[in-house]
Amino acid sequence: MGSEYLRARFGMEIPGTEVPDAILPLLDRRVVRRYRDEPVPDSLLDGLLAAAQSAPAKSDLQQYSVVVMRDRARIKQIADWIGTMDWIATAPVFLVWCGDMRRGQRLCEHHAMEHANNNLDSFLNTAVDCSLAMGAFMAAAEAVGLGTCPISYVRSHIERVTPLLSLPAGVYPVAGLTVGWPVFRRPVSMRLPPAVVVHRERYDDSAMLDEVAAYDERRRAREPVAASALKNNDVYPPRDGVGWSENVARQLSVPERFGFAAYLKTRGFDLA
Repeated sequence: MGSEYLRARFGMEIPGTEVPDAILPLLDRRVVRRYRDEPVPDSLLDGLLAAAQSAPAKSDLQQYSVVVMRDRARIKQIADWIGTMDWIATAPVFLVWCGDMRRGQRLCEHHAMEHANNNLDSFLNTAVDCSLAMGAFMAAAEAVGLGTCPISYVRSHIERVTPLLSLPAGVYPVAGLTVGWPVFRRPVSMRLPPAVVVHRERYDDSAMLDEVAAYDERRRAREPVAASALKNNDVYPPRDGVGWSENVARQLSVPERFGFAAYLKTRGFDLA
């Protein structure tokens, strides 16, 4: 059975890989973008958030917060700002996961000490703590039959999301997350072969381009890049046959959220 899950995830055989039954749900994880009009009980949501808080945290500092949104009108505001993700407005719950330096600053002040770690490392630590908690929440949610979809685009409208959520200095959104009962489950997304991502003892990408070329062909055969999914059509003319790697290049060659560092500085982060 494990080999079937691996084949679905990677589009190829991964020989010699042991897949215990306990991790099959992780291999079968899927993004959910359509939700039934059915609430997620507060008691269940609180249990899932408790699971999220059980994730590792750098030095036990726990430098993140999550804003729970249930007000449909407020969720729709975010969906309207993004404009291309209508499923956000159909989710009964929208979570905004935030890096949080403010709590540590207040604790230092409370104990009459200086907060001496406002730097780039602290920004990274807050983002990682937040991401680990969000990942734990997603795994817990899917274990009980809920579906989720991370939304990085909240950072594309950060100047609006920040006041909507009353985020103070030292707190910034990392990602949104839609949560709800799935209407249906999408197919498993094909991932890069482990040979590209996993390095043994030292980093070596000498075979990367060949591996990615083969990956492009596997993805093209199973899930070709749709015209609606092409990136930056205003910069690069749309055309048929674009593979995953070219679409990645189309996206990464055009600056995104170049004002993010300036925003963080206005929120009290010293990125030196």
